[in-house]
This record gives sequence, C-alpha cells and structure tokens, in this order.
Amino acid sequence: MFSKPRKLETESELHESAMRMLMRRAYSISEMKKALARRCDDPQLIRTVLDRLKEAKHIDDARYAKQFTRSHSEGRKQGPYRIARDLRARGVPDLHIDAALKDSAAESDPAALIRHRIARKMKLLRGEIDQRKIASLYRSLLAAGFPSDLIRKEIHKLTHEQIPETDLEVE
Repeated sequence: MFSKPRKLETESELHESAMRMLMRRAYSISEMKKALARRCDDPQLIRTVLDRLKEAKHIDDARYAKQFTRSHSEGRKQGPYRIARDLRARGVPDLHIDAALKDSAAESDPAALIRHRIARKMKLLRGEIDQRKIASLYRSLLAAGFPSDLIRKEIHKLTHEQIPETDLEVE
C-alpha cells in the first residue's frame, strides 16, 4: 500500500520526522520506537531522539494511557478489558494501564455504557428479539470489553422489561 519510508541519517531529520508524526496523533513510547526504527537503522540515534522527546514531554506513556482510555470509554463506549488489550498491543506498561483504568472507572459507569450500546444496537434490530439476537448482542458487548456478569445483568433487565405482563382470565 505505502512505499517504505526513506531512511534518515541525522538526528535532526529523525526528530523532525517524529514531531510530524506526533502532530497527526499521540504515540506510546513503544510505538514511536518502532516507527523511528522503520526510518533509521542506527539504534543509538533512535535512543537519542526518544530521550529528547521524553525530556520535552512530547511522549509519555502515563499521559497517553489516560488520553486513550478517556477517548475510548467516552467516545467509542468501550469497556475496560478492550481498552487494556488495545493499550498492551501498543506497548504501554501495565502500571500505566491500571492507573488510567482506575481513573476512568471513577468517572464513568460501565452499566450505563452497556445500556447505551444495547439501546443503539436495538435500534438496528428488526422483528422480535429472539435468542439468536440476544446472543449476538452479548458477543458484541464482550468484544467491546465489558465484564460478562454485568452484560448478563443488563440483558436480563432488558428482556424482562420488554415482555408485557398479561393476566390470563378464564371465562
């Protein structure tokens, strides 16, 4: 899809490239290291540029984890398991992930996020809600990173609230 980036030789070129990347989006230290390694073959030069970026506070895993957690829990309505998995894939240490998730848990209610995702999904479902649709909803909420016991509780509330109560009268 894209051609290989041209190899950079000097510290200033590599630093300028890193700054351009940071203007587009935030990077974890691990992601930045991999991106710089694609542009330069000298590990010492990469280490120097990373240290320079850390000193200037342009990259910081703790801040990155907090921003990522906030945007994915509020914006994308994702659960803590999904966010933790994505942050680990981006090379963020568990120490920063745990702190960011703890801060996020204090601000948001996972049950409310689940209810919001269920309501959004219910608008798309047509016809009667059967076991197949409930299973699909359950799987989508699991993939979004929510705890299974909380998902079951919210789905149980939904299915019992929608069943109308009828009185059987014998004539």
